[in-house]
Amino acid sequence: MTRPDQNNVAELQPGNEQAGVFLSVVIPAHNEEGCVRETVESILAAFAERNIADCEILVINDNSTDGTEKVLQSLANSHPQVRYINNDPPHGFGFAVRRGLNEFRGECVCIMMADLSDSPEDLLRYYDALKNGAECVFGSRFIKGARVIDYPKLKLYVNRLANWFIKVLFGLRHNDITNAFKAYRRDVIDGLRPIVSHHFNLTVELPLKAIIRGYQYETIPISWRNRRVGSSKLQMREMGSRYLFIVLYALLEKLLAKGDYYRR
Repeated sequence: MTRPDQNNVAELQPGNEQAGVFLSVVIPAHNEEGCVRETVESILAAFAERNIADCEILVINDNSTDGTEKVLQSLANSHPQVRYINNDPPHGFGFAVRRGLNEFRGECVCIMMADLSDSPEDLLRYYDALKNGAECVFGSRFIKGARVIDYPKLKLYVNRLANWFIKVLFGLRHNDITNAFKAYRRDVIDGLRPIVSHHFNLTVELPLKAIIRGYQYETIPISWRNRRVGSSKLQMREMGSRYLFIVLYALLEKLLAKGDYYRR
């Protein structure tokens, strides 16, 4: 079910938080020395502005060869809400996120990118939706009220084509399945296992399984900005067949599994 709707870091003081949910933010990071500090501190600042203390930021350091771990050590030492894990092999975006989904402590979890392409203000809107009972929150960059800044034209074209294909194939109203920035309750994540994607196709596996298995979701407009530091880890030429595999995998479950994996 969808309902399309719509730097200084202050320390969080226990006891000041609003009644809500404990939210974990999982951030996979591979060679993000230049931007992960700004990303984490921006999220902390957003939580502090709302006096939300029941939160954690869990960064999965995925085989970084630059100074990413040193930055994460500094952040973890300075902020009790921040921790990081060095991911064991095998490496890759999907493996890093899966590690985070095995290790997060909250009632709910949101996946965000390390490059600050996702907005901390939108994260607060996800938090509010979860607090009000949403099982999943899916942001869309391509509905009324959304904003996209500096999206490379070729990637934008491929993105819209892929999302249109998925939308038609599954009869969805949601139009941004491939976006990683989504939030889920813990019982939803448990209901999506086993998670099989090794790479960026995990961003498609999680929401498609959630929809197929009967979990309700809300769609809200979000903003997205292309990274300003470093280079994108997503290589389209390597990912096409992997995305298709996971789409067909989900489609076979929908058509042939007879509801065996539907929520209980």
